[in-house]
Amino acid sequence: MGALSIRKVRKSYAGTEILKGIDLEVEQGEFLILVGPSGCGKSTLLSMIAGLDDITSGEVHIAGRRVNDLPPKDRDIAMVFQSYALYPSMTVRENISFGLEIRKIPHAEREAAVDRVAKILQIEHLLDRRPSQLSGGQRQRVAMGRAIARNPALFLFDEPLSNLDAKLRVEMRTEIKLLHQRLGTTIVYVTHDQIEAMTLGDKIAVMKAGEVQQFGTPNEIYRNPANLFVAGFMGSPAMNFIPTRVVEAGSGLGLAMESGGEHFVFPAINGEALRSKLGSEIILGIRPEQITEVVDSHGDVPHAVTRSIKVDLSEPTGPDTLLLVRLNNTKVTCRVCPDFAARPGEQMKLLFDLSKAVYFDPATEQRIR
Repeated sequence: MGALSIRKVRKSYAGTEILKGIDLEVEQGEFLILVGPSGCGKSTLLSMIAGLDDITSGEVHIAGRRVNDLPPKDRDIAMVFQSYALYPSMTVRENISFGLEIRKIPHAEREAAVDRVAKILQIEHLLDRRPSQLSGGQRQRVAMGRAIARNPALFLFDEPLSNLDAKLRVEMRTEIKLLHQRLGTTIVYVTHDQIEAMTLGDKIAVMKAGEVQQFGTPNEIYRNPANLFVAGFMGSPAMNFIPTRVVEAGSGLGLAMESGGEHFVFPAINGEALRSKLGSEIILGIRPEQITEVVDSHGDVPHAVTRSIKVDLSEPTGPDTLLLVRLNNTKVTCRVCPDFAARPGEQMKLLFDLSKAVYFDPATEQRIR
């Protein structure tokens, strides 16, 4: 059994089912991300792990111990909120040590814990300040320090970076990841930001409407999404979804395409999975970075095709330029090097790397494998 085991957990409010049978296993030292849109149930699940909300049915085990009926103080967890929840009248030192004082930890041990935490988070110079004298990022470090000082079996983070500006969010993401590497403690982290999920997590549980749509490593979820929702939610810019029809192409299968009045066929990679879909509509999923400029350094890219297509829109981002083109009357985003980007209205020869393309059933929205 791992550090956290969630078994068939359900939650209902007034007859409405919020969580619909969640099963997750988190190993010791893993960083689990619960990600999904607002209202998907991720914060409710975190509250149930913490003991702040009752479980309608199912079981939660922390470090091998069933905790369904235990109060939060007896679960050996520490929680970090987006609101910091610091005591304004206390200094940073007092905020960090307060929980230890409540547990009647001896003074010398409390001081040693505060010094250890301050060194880990590099906030030694802030120990005598009060929260009103700190920036948002410093307050969040103090909130994390208060949690670390307890040395719990499990850390729970509830959207801790939501109140920070974009630059500080990036900096704090790095801090949290480094903190996890130093401590090696198990973390469950709730966010609606898929960038946070991809950069922080060892494992990701993508949630929608009270259900886990897919559970796996960031690489598994990004490269092999289970359905349209996961494919569209994870990735920025989002995956392109191009409606197409499976047709015969020589000795194999192809995908019917049209752009600017020209009709052509892309080869269908993994055609055996599409054999039963011959003549039917499917959805081709291809990420923006798989549609790029054609240059000599690409060499012979396996399963790649090139096509000249008119550019509708150009969006420079600095390191890349995002181009908008149309395929099968659908807006398609391409990611190209700025030095090669065509201007709107111009034709540009694009390389489509179909080796990582995925297919979905438009009726069920599930992956075709």
